[in-house]
Amino acid sequence: MAIPHSPSTDRLFRTILRLESVEDCYAFFEDLCTVKEVLDMTQRLDAALLLKEGENYQNISEKVGLSTATISRVSRCVQYGSGGYRKAIQKMEEEETE
Repeated sequence: MAIPHSPSTDRLFRTILRLESVEDCYAFFEDLCTVKEVLDMTQRLDAALLLKEGENYQNISEKVGLSTATISRVSRCVQYGSGGYRKAIQKMEEEETE
């Protein structure tokens, strides 16, 4: 399901892009989300990274603490989604090599 485009959603994403440090992100997301919501997003990104490295679902589940059903959803998004995970991972890898 695609996120509906709207001026409010655009404003949220532009606001996130303007944050200048990890500490700024911690402060913003602490106000915006519950701790569980942030940890859920963290686990899903970790799973996407491990999937890209070729890890199997069981190992990812043990390492990250996600159900195999959630890992399967992340995998579908990595493979067939809108490209968000792939682009984010690519940018992380590019930054690591700089």
